Amino acid sequence: MFSTRLYALIALAPKLVFSAPHWAAPSSATGTAPVGAPTTAQMPFQPPGGLGTNSTPPVYAPMSDFDFQSINLALNQEYIELDLFHFGLARFSDEEFQAAGLTAEDRYTIQFMAEQEVGHATALSNILGANAAKPCNYTYPFDDVRGFVDFCQKLTRWGESGVYGFLEHLNSRAAAQILLQSITTEARQQMIFRQFEGLFPLGGEWHIPGITQSMTWTLLANYITTCPEENPRIEWQNFPGLNITNNPAPDRMNLTPGISNNVTALSGPGTELHFTWENPGKVTGYDGKYNTSTSAGEPKFVAWISQLNTTYTPLENITGNSGTTVQPGLRIFGDNSAPLINGTMFVMLTDSNPFITAANVSLLNPHVVAGPAVYQSG
Repeated sequence: MFSTRLYALIALAPKLVFSAPHWAAPSSATGTAPVGAPTTAQMPFQPPGGLGTNSTPPVYAPMSDFDFQSINLALNQEYIELDLFHFGLARFSDEEFQAAGLTAEDRYTIQFMAEQEVGHATALSNILGANAAKPCNYTYPFDDVRGFVDFCQKLTRWGESGVYGFLEHLNSRAAAQILLQSITTEARQQMIFRQFEGLFPLGGEWHIPGITQSMTWTLLANYITTCPEENPRIEWQNFPGLNITNNPAPDRMNLTPGISNNVTALSGPGTELHFTWENPGKVTGYDGKYNTSTSAGEPKFVAWISQLNTTYTPLENITGNSGTTVQPGLRIFGDNSAPLINGTMFVMLTDSNPFITAANVSLLNPHVVAGPAVYQSG
């Protein structure tokens, strides 16, 4: 089940309203200002300090391999979102949407989201230049409207969190600004899909977590089947797959779409999660070009990436490639604050429990045995 409509749509974008802005390219690999570039005096009422506040013109281009590979991954994420939104609208009839509680106005909202993705894909393609990836063909894991909405809700969450995880580490701060202005749109999309699914729109969360590029690529690669030969290789790691066999499934709960509701959680402290996981070495991604791998030892912990924290619980009842853990009952800032585990979040198996903060989640990569899996806690 895949679509090839996307390639033509993106190819036409510059002829519509998404023409490329004239962004300056760096004069060298370091992104310094071109010779003769205008300079400005210190702006009045602006305290000294900050990044990108001096006379150097902004550079809307990758300034490192890290930049290129991060933005290229984000571009591939934008492409699948655009294709997915169009695919669902074409695949299901108006009557099927109506049976799921979604009106013509709701369908138009999804159509407009697809138009937003044209803008995002065009912006990121312009940043990357001639070597930017082209759209691919995709396969999707649903066969009804509720499954479509549920997959959109999860896909936009890992797309959003995947950019948060690397945004502050980009060398090109100007490119980061463009990504920031597109990913805030995706955050709105994710909330709308939660409303369409009948979930509490804010997910019970005070903060949205960031995940690493390898975690994002592990999730995304499962749904890309074939790509143009000239697409640049995605250099991030693919971890072995992780499955939560008793993951809450809101698309099977007969929830009613709405602006808001009091379905503030689908699981709670003490909920036992059951896992199965794959061995490394499985072929994944498009055209059989990628394999899963891990540098970690034996699985010992479950890492919960949620809100501001990475929290660990013991992996128990291990039999072969299966095991369990218990959802913790911690709160973000202690008593009288929000539960740490809620919303659409991420879990993975690790061989140790290193101290991880919001700004250095990539230090977890060497310890990942399998995952992430998207956990639908609320």
